[in-house]
Amino acid sequence: MPIGSVPPKYKVTIDKDLCMLCERCIENCPYGTFRREGNKIQIFSRACTGCHRCIAMCPRDAISLQEKPIDYRSHPVWSREAREAIYNQAQTGKIVLTGMGNALNVPQIFDRLLLDACQVTNPSIDPLREPMELRTYIGKKPRKLTIDKTPEGDIDLVTKLAPNLKCETPIMIAHMSYGAISLNAQLSLARGAAEEKTFMGTGEGGLHESLYPYQDNMIVQIASGRFGVDIDYLERGAAIEIKIGQGAKPGIGGHLPGEKVDESVSKTRMIPPFSDAISPAPHHDIYSIEDLSQLVRSLKEATEWKKPVFVKIAAVHNVAAIAAGIARSSADAVVIDGFRGGTGTAPRVFRDHVGIPIEAAIAAVDAKLNEQGIRNEVSVIASGGIRDSADVTKAIALGADSVYIGTAALVSLGCRVCGNCYRGLCPWGIATQREDLTARIDPDIMYKNVSNLIHGWTLEISELMGAAGINSIESLRGNRDRLRGYMLDENILSVLDVKTVGADV
Repeated sequence: MPIGSVPPKYKVTIDKDLCMLCERCIENCPYGTFRREGNKIQIFSRACTGCHRCIAMCPRDAISLQEKPIDYRSHPVWSREAREAIYNQAQTGKIVLTGMGNALNVPQIFDRLLLDACQVTNPSIDPLREPMELRTYIGKKPRKLTIDKTPEGDIDLVTKLAPNLKCETPIMIAHMSYGAISLNAQLSLARGAAEEKTFMGTGEGGLHESLYPYQDNMIVQIASGRFGVDIDYLERGAAIEIKIGQGAKPGIGGHLPGEKVDESVSKTRMIPPFSDAISPAPHHDIYSIEDLSQLVRSLKEATEWKKPVFVKIAAVHNVAAIAAGIARSSADAVVIDGFRGGTGTAPRVFRDHVGIPIEAAIAAVDAKLNEQGIRNEVSVIASGGIRDSADVTKAIALGADSVYIGTAALVSLGCRVCGNCYRGLCPWGIATQREDLTARIDPDIMYKNVSNLIHGWTLEISELMGAAGINSIESLRGNRDRLRGYMLDENILSVLDVKTVGADV
């Protein structure tokens, strides 16, 4: 039975006195919100996704957008989102899909952690005058170093060091695959990462040949679907990452709709054109830490033990125990993806209700690895909801070695976080394969936005470290004394191992 229409999410209006009928709104909106009839632009507000493309491109600032112009009767339990999900499923009988990260109005732990600063007795450090060491090495570290002294008085290092990635900043770009995002978006991200001497993940969609010039700054990923994986792919990456889970949808696999798999994507992923690319929930050769260890060692053997191998997991309740197992699997780093991690497509129920915050996961993993005396065996990379340099600094103080940024990097390319990535019509040319839309990103220009973002954050991290009297990223890592909790309950403070505001050192 029909239940009528639901209230529109947005109301779009055009100021007739400002509008000059240039039709840029029509050209820029792929959702069909605008059309011209005679000397007037007609608006269909129900098609609007809130992407702001029309607003950004209007030369006269004639377009206005109002969110939730009409709402339901307010109710403390039955929110608009809950009701509309029911209407949707009552009519379709399908899973409700969405994009981006967790959208529930729950507290951000990062926002309730405050950083320390030196005063009087413990002087701060001025980054403009004194060197600040932000170089970060990702990989295994030896428990101790053995050296020999030569007859000439020189020192030789006897200890064999495991391969590490050398990043000039603790910020890397997360895995976002070709197909989920456009090639122009990937090129912009890759060139931006290379410019800042850091690294970017390929995602599970293989490595397009246009990205070969940046392969020394690329981390190749292997997911359960094994798309695009062959020995050439493995050898081109600076490191290899095995994706077990994802923060936005722990416990389930991935699905790239066939309409996004054009000829170029199919060639790169090594699948038939216009076929759905489905990654199963589990790897069908991994059902234990021993199985994982076998794959890790097989990848190292295939690449002559020259590359570090990472393992990515979603932040779940027993994340610390899982990370400890990974540390014993011969892996060089564990990537932990929190429940605010972004995604192109995820079931709404998973995105909003499965997993735990990255802040708690980092602290629990760091504590477990230290407790078992194996912290040196793996680097910890935090991911999922990192929004600014303060989040990066707090993540490292909680125990991470470095972070991945995904959504933030896309925002630097113009993304408005409208959450409609799965529809393949991204007006900013990011989450789409339509040529007229992907052409809106010029990698030769947009890479600088990515580079500027990473550079700006890195400068701010050095300032925050200097204010705390720290001149090395290594000294910040796991230094929870530099954090204080504000409006956090005793239980979460215990998990974070952080004191409350006002507590003495």
